[in-house]
Amino acid sequence: MYPKELRYTKEHEWAKIEGKRVRIGVTKFAADRLSDVVYVELPSVGAELKFMEPFGVVESVKAVSDLYAPISGKVVEINTALVEKPEILNSDPYNAAWMVVVEPSNPAEIEQLLDADAYTAHVGEDQP
Repeated sequence: MYPKELRYTKEHEWAKIEGKRVRIGVTKFAADRLSDVVYVELPSVGAELKFMEPFGVVESVKAVSDLYAPISGKVVEINTALVEKPEILNSDPYNAAWMVVVEPSNPAEIEQLLDADAYTAHVGEDQP
């Protein structure tokens, strides 16, 4: 259920290492709990993210939730398609609904994140 190549926060963000950059999004677990996402607020290109500090907001018909940075660094790309069509977060959280790409300032922080098995245990779901 949770891609093995990703790392996860306990707050339900994922991080994918892509060379010297890290792509960030929200897990299917979080997307399912939020249900119908109606708004996504992301930082601007050039913004500095701080490890485990809020960097944006997701709003659904049920709740408003902060997004927490799984790694510190400078935002080099944002997913404008997600801002324009936030509902894709519900249908494709690991591909089309990525949020930002960051150039990490402290790549070692990734080691503090959960692997897929630990995240599965954290959310209490069985990994198929």
